[in-house]
Amino acid sequence: MKIELFIPCFVDQLYPETAFNTIKILEKAGCEVAYNSKQTCCGQPAYNAGYWEQAKEIGTKFLADFSDTEYIVAPSASCVGMVKTGYNDLFTNTMVHNKCRSLQSNIFELSDFLINVLKKDYFGAELEGKAVYHDSCSGLRECKIKAEPRRLLSKVIGLEMLEMKDTDMCCGFGGTFAVKFDAISSAMAEQKVNNALEMDADYIISTDLSCLMHLDGYIQKNNLAIKTMHLADVLANGWLESTEY
Repeated sequence: MKIELFIPCFVDQLYPETAFNTIKILEKAGCEVAYNSKQTCCGQPAYNAGYWEQAKEIGTKFLADFSDTEYIVAPSASCVGMVKTGYNDLFTNTMVHNKCRSLQSNIFELSDFLINVLKKDYFGAELEGKAVYHDSCSGLRECKIKAEPRRLLSKVIGLEMLEMKDTDMCCGFGGTFAVKFDAISSAMAEQKVNNALEMDADYIISTDLSCLMHLDGYIQKNNLAIKTMHLADVLANGWLESTEY
């Protein structure tokens, strides 16, 4: 199966290893991965800040950079959610309306694609320790994923998955929200991390690196004994060359 890889600007600039791990997982699953190096941003930062004309300009480029006939996969529920829902505000009843609708039906967050399209949940990953999963707002409410990442993580050898309190509550990032309302944002991160620590978790795992960056900032500032990991980095961890998939 051929897929087009969407690596959000945030991942490209700050967490490139997650992008490479996403490719490894998709190839392990039998996909032929195509990457258009001209791709940039989906327009979410401008859209969330209220600059819809600028977001529309960026979104128009996104629609031109990707096909509306191939599957598109990204390691970010937030950016996929932007395309699936935010583009309704930007492109409904425009000249690119039909292409937008087709592309929206073909774009998937990584865990959604692995479970619901490829029907694969085991990749031979290994990670020792206890972990909790953080349901990002976009993942849960826009991409409608909840069971998918948990199913994938349940197959990771050595990893004990625990359900923390208020797992579906916002971490407090919210893009510019973290800048404009830093006190509230920090308090929300503190609550989320404390809920994970109450479970004696070694890791907080999610589909969104923006959430994880925000939580890790609080963790690092307070020298706490817990780490954040993206789902793709977990699934590509500890692979055995002799394992068949």
